[in-house]
Amino acid sequence: MTTTQQAEPRISVLYDDSRRDLRDTSAPRPVRLYEWEPDHRVTDAGPLVVVSHGTGGSGSGMNWLVRPLVEAGLRVVALDHHGNNFVDGYEPEGFLLGWERARDVTFALDALAAREPLGPVGAAGFSFGGYTAAALAGARVDRNVVAAILGGKVPEPVIPEFPALIAALREKRTAEELAAVVQDSGADVSDPRVRAVFQVAPGLGSLVTPASLAAIRIPVEVRWAGADTITPYDEDTAPYLAHVPGITGLCVGPGVRHEDFFEHLEGDEDARARTGAGAAAFFLRHLT
Repeated sequence: MTTTQQAEPRISVLYDDSRRDLRDTSAPRPVRLYEWEPDHRVTDAGPLVVVSHGTGGSGSGMNWLVRPLVEAGLRVVALDHHGNNFVDGYEPEGFLLGWERARDVTFALDALAAREPLGPVGAAGFSFGGYTAAALAGARVDRNVVAAILGGKVPEPVIPEFPALIAALREKRTAEELAAVVQDSGADVSDPRVRAVFQVAPGLGSLVTPASLAAIRIPVEVRWAGADTITPYDEDTAPYLAHVPGITGLCVGPGVRHEDFFEHLEGDEDARARTGAGAAAFFLRHLT
């Protein structure tokens, strides 16, 4: 059933008392939600797809992925991940402590479930959000790699939105706190409510453990850009394809860049449209 997307999402900010605000440790961690409800749900159960944005992005900039999902009759919620979104600004933890993103999603699902029963849940994400979706399915970061990055034994990732990331983190956190970060980095942050995952140009493929990917037992589909230099295929997409059982996917186009998925730029609108349509078909197949 084809529906028309609401012009504007419902926006709310929730506060997770179990975690701290990165700027004010006396305050709870904020999680902003953007909610779209289709004109007619594809089923009475109301399948829900949670969308995670890329590095430094925002749920408000994911319309190219949200729109086809809502038009397909799916409820959609996008998040702003604290410390890593352009609405509120950046903090170093927002770029390195990626596993906290999956906890944002779990917190949001808990809040939504308190409002009304949840139907089948899917997770979709772009770039850093692609890793987030996989983490909800069981992907786990390699603690040894995180320790090596924080210890300066391997080069830190190049992040245009936040240069000198590790130096900024060391200024904020004590050695004991950084040791706790390393220990927490390998935690299982999966959510059993998530029943299908759709990744677009996923990141952190080289940081997740093959064993955790091999243990994923839900459907996963991936799209990648052939000219992507930000999350290159060999480094970031190939590990998911090599280890997740039954994963499917395809290249959106040999000349498509990572930046072509940035809605605020004059990117490849056709690549975005085809990717969004693929996501809608995937979730209709696995959540209804």
